[in-house]
Order: sequence, then structure tokens, then C-alpha cells
Amino acid sequence: MTNIPKYPKGPTSIRAHVLAVLLSSEDMTGFESIFAYRKASLATVIRALIRKYNWPIKREDFPTNTADGRAAWATVYSLPQEDIDAAFKRGAQDWLDGVKAARKARK
Repeated sequence: MTNIPKYPKGPTSIRAHVLAVLLSSEDMTGFESIFAYRKASLATVIRALIRKYNWPIKREDFPTNTADGRAAWATVYSLPQEDIDAAFKRGAQDWLDGVKAARKARK
């Protein structure tokens, strides 16, 4: 990585939530329920995390079937494990703890 990734400042923002999921070694798709009532799509949030915050998020497209039987393409986003490991060496756990605490306080 040439640019060190940055963390979104708002711990309750959708960007922070998405990054927290990705740093937990989980994948995300556009079907995630957190976007049910949001104006921004997952692709928009991912684009911001890549461009504005320098996170090396990977994208993989795959064919899938819809509920009504049509074929469609879905996308899954993830962070490479070596980038997750590097982030934790640079203090990602403190940031994640802050995001979790802010979300818990918000509920």
C-alpha cells in the first residue's frame, strides 16, 4: 500500500459501519439490509472508502438468480487479509472499539 488508509471520522456513519464489517474479515454485498432505507448504495460507500480513505477494497462480481427466476449479477466486496492485518498493527482495534461503542450508545 502506498497510501496509508484513513478511518471515517463519524463513528455512526454508514462509511464507518461498512469499514467495520470489512475489517472484521466479513464480505459485503449490495443486498445488505443496512441499505434498506438509505439513499446511498453500497457501491457509493465503497467508492468513497477507496478514493477518499485509501482502503484497498476488492470487488468480485458473480452471476446469481433473482427471486422471480431471472439471472442477474451480484457484487461482493472484501478487504484482503494482509491489509486487515496491517490495519490492526496500526491501531484498527481502537477505531473499531470506538465505532462499536458509538453505535451501542446510539441505540
